Amino acid sequence: MRRPCFFLFLLLIFTPATAVQIVEFCPDPYLAGDPDEYIVLSGSGSLDGVLVSDGEGGFRFPQGSEIHGQITIARNSPAFSQTHGYNPEYEWYDYSASVPDVIQSGMFQLANAGDQLQVYDHGTLIQELVWPRDFYARQGQVHYFENEIWDRRILMLGQSRFEREEFISVDGVAFVSPDCSLAIYKDIVGSAEEEIRVNVYEFSSLTMARSLVEASCRGVDVAVLLEGGPVGGISDEEKEAVAELCSAKIPVTLMATGNTAHPPYRFDHAKYLIIDRCRVLVTSENFKSNGFPEEGLSGNRGWGVVLEDEGVARYFSSVYTHDSAGGWCSPAVFSDGSTEYPNTREYRTEFLPYRFEDAKAVPVISPDTSYLISDMITGTEVSLDIQQAYITNQTDGTFNPFLEEAIGAARRGVRVRILLDSYYYNTEGPGDNDEMVRNINRLAATEKLPLEARLADLEAGNLEKIHNKGVIADGKAVLVSSINWNDNSPRFNRETGVIIEHQGVGAYFTRVFEKDWAASEMSGRPAGPDWFKIRIAILVLFVLGILAYVRTKTRF
Repeated sequence: MRRPCFFLFLLLIFTPATAVQIVEFCPDPYLAGDPDEYIVLSGSGSLDGVLVSDGEGGFRFPQGSEIHGQITIARNSPAFSQTHGYNPEYEWYDYSASVPDVIQSGMFQLANAGDQLQVYDHGTLIQELVWPRDFYARQGQVHYFENEIWDRRILMLGQSRFEREEFISVDGVAFVSPDCSLAIYKDIVGSAEEEIRVNVYEFSSLTMARSLVEASCRGVDVAVLLEGGPVGGISDEEKEAVAELCSAKIPVTLMATGNTAHPPYRFDHAKYLIIDRCRVLVTSENFKSNGFPEEGLSGNRGWGVVLEDEGVARYFSSVYTHDSAGGWCSPAVFSDGSTEYPNTREYRTEFLPYRFEDAKAVPVISPDTSYLISDMITGTEVSLDIQQAYITNQTDGTFNPFLEEAIGAARRGVRVRILLDSYYYNTEGPGDNDEMVRNINRLAATEKLPLEARLADLEAGNLEKIHNKGVIADGKAVLVSSINWNDNSPRFNRETGVIIEHQGVGAYFTRVFEKDWAASEMSGRPAGPDWFKIRIAILVLFVLGILAYVRTKTRF
């Protein structure tokens, strides 16, 4: 009579009772010695009989433990808290009396370059992970398991994982620099009643800073997030602008290495501001006088858009909250600097702001959703216009992925035009924009593609430089963004942008592109004979001939 109970007992022991799996882990975090390494398990039910092993050691859970959703198990709870700002549910070494310990056996520690993880449920292997077989080992990289696959994106500690969202019936204003960018900025800041949130890579314009100060004096809650370690360091001009903001009690936060936590991005290169949780300004330009010049003065060619939509504002507010609240941020403290002196070259405004209604807007957030640029390019059917500060190829010499996709579009018959900056620091090196333009045009000529690249003629366009990072697809979808076409910007920086689908917006930015393209008509075309060099060669040959004749006469 006891036999059925015995068989039931065996069934309970050897049948997996809980669908538990590892859904996130980081084997190589930033702290020295990796005390903050961790594993996240997902499942529902009892944890009795669940064992996690690395082949050398492992751990199980105290009797009676349960899981409902996700739990985090860290090696060292205080170290994990230092990195993430909260405690794990368990730790596998006893470092904190307030955090329960798992029951650890052997030497359980995740090796950086190569290791394994196995999950057993009542003796049955239900999951196995091996790296580098399954994953590329990289310091700071977090691996995520979702929808039955491991996320192939390179996602680092602290980075967000925002998903694609689409917003319809969006109204707004399109604008360009240098024509009308400062007027739009002043207008939107001046209209703020409750709150302004700013995130920008560089901020050195006293004019723009004083607009925020005026808003703060009206009672508007203003906060600013800046990159704490831009290329070349924080300029004296930016220190002056930040000091102006701080003197008005506006909190300015820096994202930089050297704080409590390692920053999640190589650079916070975003350029946007949120007004009253209902409007967002997105631009390619830093808050500097060349990106937002005074009326009648020249500056950069850049694109921008104001989106008047609570859903879009909520999306960007989530980005701002995530990036500004981490332990990687610290208050900016600058007493003073030096005043920024703007370009004094006169400029005749050609493009006024364009108001639009009922557009579709899709935010593009790097590194989270920068793949949307690829989708935009590969989905193009008729025409593709690209205006970039620069394009650099991969470190292995292969084409930049976005450029490769643009070339692929040309091979499908899409007319592709690429306009790059010609400012000195984008053309004086051995592999800069001028070489890129020649290579693109050489490829186009070889394969007879509807593809052409040009260097911008800054003098003819009366522009300081091309600082844009824009794309127009089929004349109706426009990317306005901070995302440069290099190896770093789409994968490791915090960048922001938006794809606007609207016929009028497409026509507006196409007119701007056509003007810059026409001004650069002769730049970047396949080179003809270099007559100067030919004349020099003829002169050298003539002199050598004379010398040879003189020697012959002298000899005889």
